[in-house]
Amino acid sequence: METRVLIVGGGLAGLVTARLLHRAGLAIELREARPRLGGRILTADASGAPSADGFDLGPSWFWPRMQPAMAALVAELQLDVFPQHSEGDVVFQRMSRESVQRYGGARQEPESMRIAGGTGALVTALARALPAACVRLEATLTHLTLQEDGVEARFTQARSGHEVVRASHVVLALPPRLLAARVSFSPALDASTAARWQRTPTWMAPHAKVFALYERAFWREAGLSGTAQSMVGPLAEIHDATTASGQPALFGFVGMSAAQRQAIGRHDIVAASVRQLVTLFGPDAAEPRATLYQDWAADPLTSTEADWTDGAHPVAAGRDWVSGAWRGRVTLAGSETSPAEPGYLAGAVQAAECAAREVLDLIRGDARMRP
Repeated sequence: METRVLIVGGGLAGLVTARLLHRAGLAIELREARPRLGGRILTADASGAPSADGFDLGPSWFWPRMQPAMAALVAELQLDVFPQHSEGDVVFQRMSRESVQRYGGARQEPESMRIAGGTGALVTALARALPAACVRLEATLTHLTLQEDGVEARFTQARSGHEVVRASHVVLALPPRLLAARVSFSPALDASTAARWQRTPTWMAPHAKVFALYERAFWREAGLSGTAQSMVGPLAEIHDATTASGQPALFGFVGMSAAQRQAIGRHDIVAASVRQLVTLFGPDAAEPRATLYQDWAADPLTSTEADWTDGAHPVAAGRDWVSGAWRGRVTLAGSETSPAEPGYLAGAVQAAECAAREVLDLIRGDARMRP
């Protein structure tokens, strides 16, 4: 079989892997189940549509001094960055019957940085470097079959039914738990591999975000940073989400379980969140020009049933994510598999770099074994 690498998953890890292998001269194919690239990176406008200058419904921050691989990628792609706004006081709400407390803010160390235009700018820049013909969207992986000289991958296609792709190597740039729940293997994964994938939490899967977009950043005018902590809810942690282009907004992480969010519903959660912002930041918060809500637990391409009750963060571990018959043909590259910073944007970059090195080493080894 021709040396061709199939990459499944068009999020940050998949795109970085594809970029590295393409630059190394390999023939690649990239398949993504969503109708867009980016995975858990989603930068949206006020209507919720993907945007080149919007609000990050997924990850927002990175820390250059702590995450050199991520910082190097951002610099190489020539993306502009700016610091998370933290100037001003923070507010804290302990109990509903108590008044909101205001405290002097402190400089963040290390400083959280954001990408101008949103983290979606990473996706756009990485995709631009790939041959358009090698990328296919709305292709959902269902089955992998091990063959003597490679792997056969079966996909369901949104428009064309089914597709079969044959490759010498497959990189699965998806959360291990999602793979264990959604993809079947012939032969079956060995027990230790399957168990490890199933017990690895998926980053972002249990969480939800609410955004309130405004005409002006009134909290800054009042000497507030936009940062708040609340033990009342529904938002537990709130930050300034104003874009680099100056679109004012606040966002918060919803502090309730996925099951509770499903029972209450989007409309009531957003309405309660706006009322909470009024309590924390004053009456100007009562009339946002738009609101956004993203519940990653409700996304079947991110979350499984196990993620509804397991909200732990993935833990850095060794690279032995595949054993048994599949070793040497399948490589994992999801952020959760990173040896450092698993689950973060930086983890996706490091996992991709590890996966690309592993594939290149395997291919070079195969070449040496050929007569």
